[in-house]
Amino acid sequence: MTPASIEDFRELARRRLPRFLFDYIDGGSYAEDTLRANEADLRQLKLRQRVMRDVSEISPGTTMLGQEAAFPVALAPIGLAGLYARRGEVQAARAAEAAGIPFILSSSSCCAIEEVGRGVTKPVMLQLYMIKDRGFMAELLARTAAAGVETLILTVDLIVHSPRRRDLRTGLTGQQGLAARMTRAVEIARHPAWAWDVGLWGRPHTLGNFAPCMPDGAGLAEFTAWVGRNFDASITWADLDWLRQHWHGRLAIKGILDPDDARDAITAGAGTIIVSNHGGRQLDGAPSSIAALPAVVEAVAGRADVLMDGGIRSGVDILRALALGARGILLGRAWAFALGAQGGAGVTRMLELMRHELAVAMALTGQRDVRTVSRDILVDG
Repeated sequence: MTPASIEDFRELARRRLPRFLFDYIDGGSYAEDTLRANEADLRQLKLRQRVMRDVSEISPGTTMLGQEAAFPVALAPIGLAGLYARRGEVQAARAAEAAGIPFILSSSSCCAIEEVGRGVTKPVMLQLYMIKDRGFMAELLARTAAAGVETLILTVDLIVHSPRRRDLRTGLTGQQGLAARMTRAVEIARHPAWAWDVGLWGRPHTLGNFAPCMPDGAGLAEFTAWVGRNFDASITWADLDWLRQHWHGRLAIKGILDPDDARDAITAGAGTIIVSNHGGRQLDGAPSSIAALPAVVEAVAGRADVLMDGGIRSGVDILRALALGARGILLGRAWAFALGAQGGAGVTRMLELMRHELAVAMALTGQRDVRTVSRDILVDG
């Protein structure tokens, strides 16, 4: 099967991966209402078809997060991506570099920042959570700078971990007793190709960036428990003063849905605002990212770049987000599905599809340059 859409990659990943891993990336929190809204609200936006506009040359290139991007896409941080393919974060970073777009490494990745950095020729970016152990945070920031990273993405919407019912049902989270281990073992046995390629040869299966501060081990079960004890729910905008003492590169804030929070983020020194509801994995019932985007763009008023993630499944969706004011978008589930389906080659194929779909959508709406796309391309917009 040659994938022709994100849904095709999703189906291939569903077949190849143990269920507890597939559901981890496919699912959201609670009833998954916000997860579904992310996609549904994008599809409600109708595009104006325009003709006779001379679209013989399309310019998809832009800048995002201080880097040149061949088209307005970056790969969003995905935790545990090293479990979707052998050393998955390295494979995905290479695919992003080959496509000419930024790659953002999750701090909860299997491959540490140093390993990923060695796998590419240009620096990647790092996503970070605020944790209580500021001494360790300072060490991680120093490691990040030493690896050549120039841009830090601070995620602010995971101060507490929202329950994800699918993960409880599959035994990925919750009680880690014999029953949970047996459930996972049965799923692994049902997927021998994954067990051989990733389960055996993709080791070590640890959280590389956090391993030094997890004395009880850096595996999945230990990490889930560690998050609850160590993610800092007390943070305020004042904590960015501490962050700025230890990080002197670019700073983006990810997890903004409210215009007032966007204004506060800019006051605190953010150069980029990323509109995101964590892919529907945190506050269920929150608005979709695309619904929240226009008000945030208005509040920012050009003082910072605005990006968004959540629900993007095609190049047409990318164009919809640009129409409502995003400078670019972050792809999350899309590249996780592609990685789980076909490894780095799948990510490369997925990005080719996205870029082609975006170019076609631009041509059929009479757009020649992604940097000049506006709300005018929307029907009744």
